[in-house]
Amino acid sequence: MKWFVIWFVSWLVISGVLFVISATIESGRISDATNAELGGGGNFVTSPGNVLILGLDRRPKGSKEPGADTVNARTDSMMLVRTGGGESQRLSILRDSYANIPGFQPQKINAAYALGGAPLTIRTVEQFLGVEVNHIVIIDFEQFPGLIDALGGIDVTVKQRCIRSTFGGKTFKLRRGEHHLNGEQALRYARVRKNLCNPSEDDRARAKRQQEVMSAIKAKAYSPMTFVRLPWVSWATPKAFLTDMSPVNLLAFLTSMSFGPEAKTTVLKPSGSGPGGSLIINETDRANAASKFSD
Repeated sequence: MKWFVIWFVSWLVISGVLFVISATIESGRISDATNAELGGGGNFVTSPGNVLILGLDRRPKGSKEPGADTVNARTDSMMLVRTGGGESQRLSILRDSYANIPGFQPQKINAAYALGGAPLTIRTVEQFLGVEVNHIVIIDFEQFPGLIDALGGIDVTVKQRCIRSTFGGKTFKLRRGEHHLNGEQALRYARVRKNLCNPSEDDRARAKRQQEVMSAIKAKAYSPMTFVRLPWVSWATPKAFLTDMSPVNLLAFLTSMSFGPEAKTTVLKPSGSGPGGSLIINETDRANAASKFSD
């Protein structure tokens, strides 16, 4: 028992050190302009904070995917997370939501990043919901699969007949039932927008899949094998994100996300169609959802 305790504690210390080193290496990639727009606060231990999570539609050059050579990417996914201090909420914002973008004409909310990067996106989301964004996390599509692989993959359940889509000329397909996905498969699962098996699906289905991936990552955190893999997971995790958070605050955020209460998930549903194929989100629905992200 003594040697087990020594190994257990040593494994945690090694993992923590690797996380801090990796996070320190990756820090400093968020611009000063972005930091100036953020509210800060929220230590995720005793007090909650709102974190805006963005996935960009920029693809690696040479991947043969749309957006691979685009400089001004749009947001492929947008989610607001509130965690810490015993609170846990997740809110997906559909990329085609019609929104006022400060300094520009009202249009789809995912255009904010292309027009003004993360700073404008933060201002747009804050105005759209009427809440403060404390921190930001931008998912790195090139590094995200490495995190899933370090975890040993994740498990998802396909409830419809099938999911099929094409990425860079390659077909991705899952049939009904349970599936164990590696990193690349998990990324594609979260990114599927046009499901060829069910053309009637809209962006709400993709938002639900993205939230399912987050829940699957959290479930994996409870696995005994994750503890065995912990040093590798600790090293890979900071590489999957760009964030304003310090290494210690990022660790507190991820710990709260993994071991805090199960998040109550919400997808802002449209009440109708707007200009240019956008979606109108009722102001009352926005206010009701935002009320869960305020002190």
